[in-house]
Amino acid sequence: MEVVKTGYLEQLLRGLPTSPTGSRGWLHALRADALERANALAVPTTRDEDWRFTDLSPLYRTAFQRAETPGNASAADVSAWTLPEAGSRLVFLDGQFVAALSDIRSEAGLTVRPLGAVVTEADALLPEHLGRYVDYSAEPFAALNTAWLQDGALIALARNHVAAKPVHLLFVSTRAEVVSYPRVLMVAQPGSDCTLIEDFVSLHEGAYLTNAVAEVVVAPNARVRHVRLQREGKAAFHISTCGVRVERDGCYQTVAVALGARISRYNLNVAQAGEGAQCHIDGLALIDGRQLADTHSFLDHACPDGSSRQMHKCIVGGAAHAVFSGKILVRPGAQRTNSSQESRNLLLTDKAHVDTKPQLEIFADDVKCAHGAAIGQLDPEHVFYLKSRGLSEATARDLLTFAFATEIVARIPVPSLVKRLEEAVVRQTRGRQN
Repeated sequence: MEVVKTGYLEQLLRGLPTSPTGSRGWLHALRADALERANALAVPTTRDEDWRFTDLSPLYRTAFQRAETPGNASAADVSAWTLPEAGSRLVFLDGQFVAALSDIRSEAGLTVRPLGAVVTEADALLPEHLGRYVDYSAEPFAALNTAWLQDGALIALARNHVAAKPVHLLFVSTRAEVVSYPRVLMVAQPGSDCTLIEDFVSLHEGAYLTNAVAEVVVAPNARVRHVRLQREGKAAFHISTCGVRVERDGCYQTVAVALGARISRYNLNVAQAGEGAQCHIDGLALIDGRQLADTHSFLDHACPDGSSRQMHKCIVGGAAHAVFSGKILVRPGAQRTNSSQESRNLLLTDKAHVDTKPQLEIFADDVKCAHGAAIGQLDPEHVFYLKSRGLSEATARDLLTFAFATEIVARIPVPSLVKRLEEAVVRQTRGRQN
């Protein structure tokens, strides 16, 4: 990565405490190493291959500071985002856990706790897993998150435990000019099963930065469904990384939806580290105006008999710009891998722009792999058919756009959330073509 002397990382690191109060030696070492990497790295620019379609210069022109205390929000303020299907709910205001707004329900075999409450305890899960699955050595924003690691969420499932209800993590921005560093660690022990929902929302329309990191461990025969919603304010910046390890016969299913933020970037890295590991990745970016939504994924098949399916869709209106770069790597020895990747993109205006780059890199000879990409506008024949049935052209276009989006939304295993997102799709698609 080319060195860029902007001072931006130094500004974000200003005020960083040497170590959280009462932190253990392993955490101090982790944060110190991340701080060293953050100081050695440079911010990404369009001269870097992985960022060549995503210009972060508007972010670098804006100074953000970490909030010392959580902002003000009431239960009524966050009620619009609560989910009736959820069991435990953890609420974070400007990146900091707020117990008064959270609802943590005890369930034998399921641990749901704020990270700040467990980093001082002798919990073997944290030093074994925290910071192990997201490589911050070459990623400055992941290094920043790890250097600031103080609060977040720990979700741990005991062996063979099936969680009765989803776990909902709600990250709320309450004020402008603030940066937050949400951190999530989920460990699903062998044979366990759980649904995790990460939800990023805002109570204001000012500019702020969310720099999030999540790590997910799927042990042998475990199953994790991971829903990720990015509904930030339209002036916000959102950069996040998720690292996943799937072991023998484990299954990781994820749906990521991006609706908000002025500029957003999501990096998803999945390592299939055991025979028979399964992975299903679905993504949807629905943007307009001058929004930019960038999704990068890397799926690493390292063992035999693995399978994966990926479908990523973008609906782009106004003068917005969507980016998708997905790479599937089949390593030597990963025989009988079955993998497919598809990128489908819908342009609603002449000024909308999509860059897509699906990739396969295969070093095994007994595999079944495919990938493809398509970019286009609504089919005039489909619009004409609906108009011939009495619909106006605007209604016909909205209906076709809605159908294109809901193929992804319908895969979310939370009915109330599906309904709300379908309503959001209707609101956001209505009139975009005009």
